[in-house]
Amino acid sequence: MNLILLLPEDLVAPQRALLTGRRLAHVRTVHRAQVGDDLTVGLLGGKMGRGRVLRLDDEALELKLMLDQAPPPKLPLTLLLALPRPKVINRVVAAAASLGAERIVLLNAWKVEKAYWASPKMKPENLHEQMILGLEQAKDTVLPELQLARLFRPFVEGELPRLLVGGTGLMAHPGTGGMARSSLAAPITLAIGPEGGWIDAEVQSLLSAGLQPIDLGPRILRTETALAALVGRLL
Repeated sequence: MNLILLLPEDLVAPQRALLTGRRLAHVRTVHRAQVGDDLTVGLLGGKMGRGRVLRLDDEALELKLMLDQAPPPKLPLTLLLALPRPKVINRVVAAAASLGAERIVLLNAWKVEKAYWASPKMKPENLHEQMILGLEQAKDTVLPELQLARLFRPFVEGELPRLLVGGTGLMAHPGTGGMARSSLAAPITLAIGPEGGWIDAEVQSLLSAGLQPIDLGPRILRTETALAALVGRLL
């Protein structure tokens, strides 16, 4: 982790934090910190800064906090992602959080198997943990908004148009030949389909809702690869 993310319950005093578990183990085995060292820390939903190690042993890590830096600004970006396979959900959610997306919507689609929604990876505590890991990677403290949209049509017809007001909507789909303009009105909503792509009816629904097509070429990319490539191109 590039930032030790503190939770409100870690605070034992206004400028003191006590950590155990995963973060303690990481500081001991990866950072190999010692008493007196300064570590990069941030408070979830708050500021970032330094944490000076006051105590570090098998039981706990105690830090004196000096939080005086604002976290990096969120991208004016909503990621509308067809729910990926369970084995890649963790990577996709963590990547989306680390890229700085303001909002993540996991959406149903024809090629999304129903069993994906019942996966243990979809439990709220797991999704929250993956976003935390993404923030730690990117040195951020502000969680993106996360929404689960289990019904494609009600979301696309009812909620998506409201997200597009005053901004730009883009739909990634191979074969459309669409190209993003050099200047796009923010906020941006970017829809990325399952690895097999959106079906024709979904493409038409997304276009009718106000999204414009964007094409990365003829190659079929993994969700996390398409995500990084598109965000890098657009923002």
